[in-house]
Amino acid sequence: MRKEIAKRQFTCITPHFPTPIQQEYSVWEKILKCYLDIGYINETTTFITHSLGGIFVVKFCILNNIRINKLITIAGFNNVKFEKDLEIYNSFYELDEILSNFQMLCEKRYCIYSNDDPYVPKERAKEFAEAISGTQVEIKDKGHFSMPEFKELIEYIKQ
Repeated sequence: MRKEIAKRQFTCITPHFPTPIQQEYSVWEKILKCYLDIGYINETTTFITHSLGGIFVVKFCILNNIRINKLITIAGFNNVKFEKDLEIYNSFYELDEILSNFQMLCEKRYCIYSNDDPYVPKERAKEFAEAISGTQVEIKDKGHFSMPEFKELIEYIKQ
């Protein structure tokens, strides 16, 4: 996706966050704050997130009072207890009442999910979208969107 985005003349930065070792909100926050400090995150920024990245960016923006232009979450969720949950997600989770504050910090919010995601049930992805007042987009038969190409995403970047 990075190559596809770059072909369309967008600046694309893909930070690397540790997982599963040191996968906790405070560690990820330090990494993203570096981008904030050098001016890469501002009111013109579009975040594209996958899975846990959605709740991370929402929480980051709320706790740091950061305005962004757009958030596109793919298979985003909050407060999901996974079968093999080793507590590695808990530091990212937030109350839905707090997540509702995100709509004041982000003008455009798209929450893309699939009907057959083996990890994030569609109902939980929809709950996350509702909590942040995001536009819900269901794309059939994409699983957890782990494939290298996702051409539908480009349309939401352009909007």
